[in-house]
Amino acid sequence: MKAALNIPKGYHVMPDVSIMRDSDHKMKKGGSTPAWQRKEGKNPEGGLNAKGVASYRRENPGSKLQTAVTTKPSKLKAGSKDANRRKSFCARMSGHKKKNTSAKTANDPNSRINKALRKWNC
Repeated sequence: MKAALNIPKGYHVMPDVSIMRDSDHKMKKGGSTPAWQRKEGKNPEGGLNAKGVASYRRENPGSKLQTAVTTKPSKLKAGSKDANRRKSFCARMSGHKKKNTSAKTANDPNSRINKALRKWNC
């Protein structure tokens, strides 16, 4: 006779009989990935849309992810929170583009990194 497993609330048993937290399990209800990883959570012009950001924050409690600063740099007050976020993002992503992308991706106007840089007015 098998001993009954004491499974805490918020956990479930995997097929290999290990116990895993529900929030760590990739396949949620409906068997699909979160919106931030699918087309419906991404903005066609680059980055995540509001639904994608909400989905990411649900999957990663404590996250401070926000949507892009799309205001033109000339309209932002120098030194404001949004201006600093934009400046930091542009510097960080420009570095990623130089170091981590191929020449083909770097020159492709439809690559996700170039779309994101355009959206942030970098």
